[in-house]
Amino acid sequence: MTSADSQPQAYLVGGGIASLAAAVFLVRDAKLPGSSVHILEESRIAGGALDGAPAPVPERGYVSRGGRMLEDEAYVCLWDLLESIPTLTDPETTVREEIVAFNKVWHTNAQARLIDRDHTVLDAADLGLNAHDRAEMTRLLALPERVIGTRRIEDFFSEHFFRTNFWAMWRSTFAFQNWHSAIELKRYFLRFIQEFPRIHTLSGVRRTRLNQYDSIVRPVQRWLAEQGVRTDYGVKVTDVDFAGNDGERRATRLHVERDGTPGTIELGDDDHAFITIGSMTADASYGYDDSVPELIRDKRDGGWSLWENIARKAPDFGRPGAFNGNVEETKWESFTLTMRSPLLLHRITEFSGNAPGTGALMTFADSSWLLSIVVPHQPHFDGQPDDVFTLWGYSLLGDNDGDYIGKPMSQATGQEILTELIGHLGFQDDLAEIRRTTQVVTVMMPYITSQFERRAIGDRPLVVPAGSANFAFLGQYTEVPEDVVFTVEYSVRGAMHAVYELFGVDREIPGIYHGLSDPKVAFDALRTAFG
Repeated sequence: MTSADSQPQAYLVGGGIASLAAAVFLVRDAKLPGSSVHILEESRIAGGALDGAPAPVPERGYVSRGGRMLEDEAYVCLWDLLESIPTLTDPETTVREEIVAFNKVWHTNAQARLIDRDHTVLDAADLGLNAHDRAEMTRLLALPERVIGTRRIEDFFSEHFFRTNFWAMWRSTFAFQNWHSAIELKRYFLRFIQEFPRIHTLSGVRRTRLNQYDSIVRPVQRWLAEQGVRTDYGVKVTDVDFAGNDGERRATRLHVERDGTPGTIELGDDDHAFITIGSMTADASYGYDDSVPELIRDKRDGGWSLWENIARKAPDFGRPGAFNGNVEETKWESFTLTMRSPLLLHRITEFSGNAPGTGALMTFADSSWLLSIVVPHQPHFDGQPDDVFTLWGYSLLGDNDGDYIGKPMSQATGQEILTELIGHLGFQDDLAEIRRTTQVVTVMMPYITSQFERRAIGDRPLVVPAGSANFAFLGQYTEVPEDVVFTVEYSVRGAMHAVYELFGVDREIPGIYHGLSDPKVAFDALRTAFG
């Protein structure tokens, strides 16, 4: 296959939010005709980690692998994207406008952020930090990244810090493990310093009306289709050929498999390739009421193979092994409840003081699994019946024995995980009825926090490598200085950098938000954490 058209063609490898955003920017800002933009996606659905749908076995209920919290100050590139995309229900309303309107009505203000082993809501406003903890935080913030290097978070803090309410809330909000990169924690402290005074309520969190697949991905897809952008499903890109001289490098060929049949896409002199590397949801596996999801360790779905092949071709194309080499450090498991009775939601509402959609995370601070749940606004899925309700949860320490079922989450069926949750809520009197009316879908994700792994300079490639004339890397494993991974903003910002740099777009990229530059934000944050 060749790109023989006279019009320059753009090929986007992967159908996640980074590629979708890049496609929008190519059409909207670089003025490339939509018919010249091609998205190549291996699976049968776009959106990548932004998912939300009936389970792979639909009669088992709904599932989201993860939930992403949005934020006004920090997510400027995402808002720039969504200000151009109409909603599916009203062509006169953009997705950004819908999100703003929804959050004015359903404002997040968690009243039960932390819960102890006695089913008591803790005073989470008391962060529990002492002078030594603050000194350790200050030291980390003061060190340049080159000095921090590959050290862990636990290399910078004493045991007391890890027992504070602050750490229980921070790590469960952003999914940090004690062994993750200290550089990433520093970036998060700086990027989300505005959240310090409200970490106990998460009142800075913004949500979409439905799950983010239905509220963001589908509207973006429809807009792209209306512009003539084509998404080819069942296309796996296995390798990319590069050539270069005099300091210039070009992508010349994509190696693909279309429904298992090998082929190539030849790139002309004016063609471009935008290549998503790595995958946090690679090899995700599912369990149900009576089954346990498999932990896949042998990279079966090929989510990492493209980057591994590319990385061998140039030293500045990154080192995927830094991120996918230790599944024990990067995995966790999530679960989605589909409830065909309002009983559990009513009891959680009464217990927490939050209506669905207003409470953000509830973390069971003494749980051996470090279990957290979110009760979203209902309905959470497009087409969800009025008498069906959903809830999402996850654990960071799922290899520990549960407090109520006596086995690790990683070895528990969906119904056993539900039993553990009900124990932590103290609702055992209604356990039988809740189990009878609730379906559970669990998801084991081997690489879900792999982007937080300890890394050295060069482990993540630049979005546009030095000398690149026609290719860029996209996704969570590229290097965007000062920004933070495991956010939608990171993928969208990287996509904007890629398109604007390669196509010379004369439009300013929104700057990264620095809360410390705002005197009020800085004062409130420093008073909360260091006062």
